[in-house]
Amino acid sequence: QSVVRVVFHDRRLRRSERQQLERWRWSRPGDRILDIAATPDPPVPGQVHCISTEFTLRKNGGEKGVPFRIQIDTYGVGGKGDPPEHLHSASCLVKVFKPNGADRKQKTDREKVEKQPAPEREKFQPAYESTVLAEVG
Repeated sequence: QSVVRVVFHDRRLRRSERQQLERWRWSRPGDRILDIAATPDPPVPGQVHCISTEFTLRKNGGEKGVPFRIQIDTYGVGGKGDPPEHLHSASCLVKVFKPNGADRKQKTDREKVEKQPAPEREKFQPAYESTVLAEVG
């Protein structure tokens, strides 16, 4: 069994994660923060229904958004009366913007990378249509 969820990437925000997500659910009755298509084979398409700035303190615009992680926790079957055994966790970093904000963010990120010396530019991963999840350590 696997559980797919949205979690905050920033450690200090994880303390208030449950309250923040509950507040989001309360303000949007019937909406889901994450939709995942249940397919037996990869790729598994998913859609995040909130933007990164919904969890910031200021709401005037222009503030830095809160990065999310989509995390998949996989569990084995537990014994009689035992909880399921945690087998593996993997996640990927997600930043969700409105379309015009996303275009601006991509442009500024690209410009920052282009200004870096060649050895530094090699540290950055190119953009892909799909994301391979990294193991959670």
